[in-house]
This record gives sequence, structure tokens and C-alpha cells, in this order.
Amino acid sequence: MRKFLMYVLALATMLSVSSCFKDEPLNAECDIEEMTLNVASPEDVFFQLTDAYQSILSTDSTIVIEVKTKADISAVTPVFKITPGATITPASGVAQDFSSGPVYYTVTSQDGQWHRRYRVELIRHKEEVKADTIAYDFTHYELDSKGKYNVWYNLLDDFSKSYDWSSGNAGFQLSMGSAKPMDYPTIPGVGEGVDGKDCIKVITRSTGSFGIMVNKRIAAGNFFLGDFDVSIALKDAMKATRFGRPFMSKPSKFIGYYKYTPGEKYQDKLGKEVPDMVDNGSIYAVLYRNHDADGNAIVLYGDNVLTSENIVAVAKVPDVHPTTEWTRWELDFDYKGVVDDEILQNKGYSLVIVFSSSFKGDVFEGAVGSTLTVDKVSIVCNKEND
Repeated sequence: MRKFLMYVLALATMLSVSSCFKDEPLNAECDIEEMTLNVASPEDVFFQLTDAYQSILSTDSTIVIEVKTKADISAVTPVFKITPGATITPASGVAQDFSSGPVYYTVTSQDGQWHRRYRVELIRHKEEVKADTIAYDFTHYELDSKGKYNVWYNLLDDFSKSYDWSSGNAGFQLSMGSAKPMDYPTIPGVGEGVDGKDCIKVITRSTGSFGIMVNKRIAAGNFFLGDFDVSIALKDAMKATRFGRPFMSKPSKFIGYYKYTPGEKYQDKLGKEVPDMVDNGSIYAVLYRNHDADGNAIVLYGDNVLTSENIVAVAKVPDVHPTTEWTRWELDFDYKGVVDDEILQNKGYSLVIVFSSSFKGDVFEGAVGSTLTVDKVSIVCNKEND
């Protein structure tokens, strides 16, 4: 009888353990995390060999890589790292012809309930006469895939979209998920531009009770050339901002228009008011080397975008003073190093442009309501080095 009872107990335990395994929910995520592009002669396809590897942000559904003008992209084999248990179609490791246009991939979650469509495109660089001035247009924007906040894009020659500009809006959503699109830190200035068209507006917002809990009480409005990695926004806010886009000209001047109104009460990181402190905005541009001497890719973050040894030139508005009228700035780039023309033509430099409503917003200090409005931004290039 004792042996029988022990057998029943053991069987019940096994069934219980089996049930635990059986009831464990399947993964509902369906993201591409990494992509590696394999080609026969990578040096003939990519400007930098590191371009063949791409870390994909969780907010990205469009992956566009610029390749050399004469690159053969008729047989490129993408290899993907996707979220555990998910599947991808077409399959990873199968050669694709990118010469006729983008290839679309669908990732399906392990539980089969969710899927996500990715557009992967390789675009040949067009050798053309470079313009003296590169103007940035803030009139093209749309809601993100979940309809929560606005994202901005540039229209390419074939009318496809290039998402070169980013903001911290995705991070703000973590704290204020019920916010309406126009309640986010970075919003369009609809009809408020210099010429009556749309412009860009960045505003310092409160992050509410969640912000108090994680000691990140404000979210300064920001808008910059680069990417925002929302997956690490709470763990390492400085590394969440990935500044810069490859730039193939030598910039000489940084020009634009702004208006600025500081918020009423400046507060420190702990939320304590600092009575004698007045908020200030931040406007600057940076050119930096995006690879080290060994060919390893480099990106600047919030903690070194103005201090990195890889910086070649900086143009920074010294004082973004309060003004309700459009105020023009025109700055020369201050060069701290020499630009290598060969490296320049191989996309070895990146340009950063940053606008922020609170100059110490990166450490979560500032005044709620501080508002920086920007329009008609341009970079004048030195043609002698193009």
C-alpha cells in the first residue's frame, strides 16, 4: 500500500510539473533584432564593412541601407536574429534580389497571434553634383505604427520615406501611455513656421507619477538626426539616444530660425524648485568620425555627443535666449581636426543636429512648459572638399 501511495504521489507530481510546462505562455513578440547581409564582395557593396551588420531598433519597421553606386545587389543573403520562437518569411539565410526594389519580410510570434511586416531596402548611392546648401524640411510627418505620437521623414526621389530624424517620444510613451499625440514632447508646429508652413516644436513635459517613481520627472522635448532606442530608455537614458547620420560633405555653416519660451519653474532631478534658475534651450550641430582606426563602428550618445575625441567640428548656438519672434542663427563650424577626403567619400563621418527644450534635459532637469520652436534649418557645405 505504501509503495502504491508513493507511486500515486510521484505520478501526481509529474503531472503537475508537466502542467506547468504546458501552461507556460508562448512568446508574443515578433521583432527582427539583428540583420547581417552576406555578399560575395562586401568591399564592392558597402561603404564601410560594418554596414553589413545592422542592429534593428524595436520601433523600426523600415530598414534602408545605402550601398555603393555600382554595387551588385542582385544576390544578397540576409541572415536575421529574431525574437525567440518567432518565424520569418521569406526565410533567413536565403538570397534575395534587391536590385528591383525592397524585399518585405513578415515575422510571426511564437504564439501565432502576432505578426510584423518589415521593409528591407538597399539603395545605390547616386553620384551627383552636391548642393552648396542642404535644407531640412519638417513638413513631412505621420503617426507611428500604434498611432501614439508623430514621427518625421524625408521623401526620397522615388517617393519612399527615409526616417533620419528621431525624438524621445517613444520613451515618453512609457510614462504617459494615455497622452494624445499633441501632448508629447516633440510635436509639429502646425502652420507656425517662418513662412506659415509647419515647423518643429519641442516642449518639456512632466512624466507624472511614473516619472517620480523612476526619478525621471521631466521629459525634455528633443529632435535630432539619429535613432532613439526605447528598449534601454529606462535603464540607460544617455545610451538611448544614438546621434548622427553619415554625411559626405564638409559642413561650413549651420543656419536656422528659432523661438524660445522657458517654463515658469525650473526643477532639479529630485523635483525641487531652483528659484534663481531659468531654463534654456539647446541647438547644435556636430561632425564626427563614425569608425575608429581598426574599422569598428562608432556612434555618439547623450553622454559624449559634445565631448568625444572623435568629434571633428562643432557649431553650437551659445545662448538660446527667450524670444517670441523668429530669431535667425548663422554659425561657422569650429573645426578641431582635419577632414580626410577619402574617408569623407566613404561615409566615414556622421553629422549630428540636436534641438532640445531644456539644456539639462539629459539629466532630467528643467522647467515643465519650456518650448523651443525651430524652422528653416540648413547646412552650408564647403565645395572644395566635396
